[in-house]
Amino acid sequence: MTAPLSDYRSWGGLAARGSAIVDGRDWLDAPHRPRRPLLAYGNGRSYGDSCLNDGGTLIDTRGLDDILAFDRETGLITCGAGLMLDRLLEIAVPAGWFPPVTPGTAFVTIGGALANDVHGKNHHSAGTFGCHIRAFELVRSDGQRLLCAPDLNGELFAATIGGFGLTGLVTQVTLQLMPIASAEMAQEVLPFDNLDGFFEIATASDATHDYTVAWIDSLASGRNLGRGVFFRANHAPASDEPPPRQARTLPFPLKPPVPLINRVTLGAFNWLYRNSQPRDRLERRVPYRPFFYPLDRIHDWNRAYGPQGLRQFQCAIPPENAAATVAEMLRQTLAAGEASFLTVLKLFGDKPSPGLMSFPMPGATLTLDFPNRGERTERLLARLDGLAIAAGGRVNPYKDARMSPETFAASFPRWRDFAAHVDPGFSSGFWRRVTAQ
Repeated sequence: MTAPLSDYRSWGGLAARGSAIVDGRDWLDAPHRPRRPLLAYGNGRSYGDSCLNDGGTLIDTRGLDDILAFDRETGLITCGAGLMLDRLLEIAVPAGWFPPVTPGTAFVTIGGALANDVHGKNHHSAGTFGCHIRAFELVRSDGQRLLCAPDLNGELFAATIGGFGLTGLVTQVTLQLMPIASAEMAQEVLPFDNLDGFFEIATASDATHDYTVAWIDSLASGRNLGRGVFFRANHAPASDEPPPRQARTLPFPLKPPVPLINRVTLGAFNWLYRNSQPRDRLERRVPYRPFFYPLDRIHDWNRAYGPQGLRQFQCAIPPENAAATVAEMLRQTLAAGEASFLTVLKLFGDKPSPGLMSFPMPGATLTLDFPNRGERTERLLARLDGLAIAAGGRVNPYKDARMSPETFAASFPRWRDFAAHVDPGFSSGFWRRVTAQ
């Protein structure tokens, strides 16, 4: 049973305009190349239009959510592509296993994580999600059902991981989980006063901790430009102590007519957030969910950005240009009078993905988000795009809703090689936009 069309949106608030909806199970009973382009839809947590298909057909995959096999001795699991990561965690963690890579929300499907080749706080130690996929089934629009693995249909395997769902419908995925001794993290919290402080802590932490990430105060300027709080952690060892209590999840209480994110509200939040963190730098055991998925505690938190939604920007910058480029991006954001709530900075490692179009590259990655204020927001994002490309970096497609074909081509110079593997029956709003189709 599919939901009303109005429920099919991206997390940034873009709607699926004029799309038809078909249940994934129904389409698999009679796969065919339609007159209108197809695209798989998971849980809509991509921020832009990579999960949308205006005027086409969305295949709702959330009914393809069975656990098909789970070897509790080896951690190898095969599941339907529509299985929610949240559900996988409920099954795997009590058995002593954990996803080797996880994004910042548990409300994504496994197929969506594959299609975007998501990364997490441990890219420097584990690479991307695609590094741990052992095989998947791909159904093409002509009805072909193909098993793909590194040594079987290898080119399609590489094109599909990080391929935006454009190579066909992934129906099931075999993933290698990683062993854990507890459901807790051994976490340290380290405040820093500027960008130099971030790079010093991050470089040292990547050698000692599997998970590293920093929150940045986007309103800080001058000698405090780039100040923030650094979080680093490893999976905690087993313990006889009772686990810390998990906080309750809460719904966002309203749909505000205007954005609640502005310089005044963000200034107050940033002060409170920075000053509420422990200052002693001691290691503490914390539950895994608030460490990996802090915003999942507030359902529909994207409503805070108002009825026009939000625009998120994420770039990757090579090491030699990272510090200067990140600093200039923060200055440009301040000069534009914008306020970014989710300002996240971390280092990517040199862990190549099997995915042909995977986003991460060695260096730094900065994430910013803004209430969508139309042309004003578009101008700032275009300037940030230009800074990323000029520094030899790239812009993240699955966080994007407006990059130009030129920015996409500069970010992914091998996109034409990838295009040769796109299923002729599949497309998306993002793909048509960046390839000017």
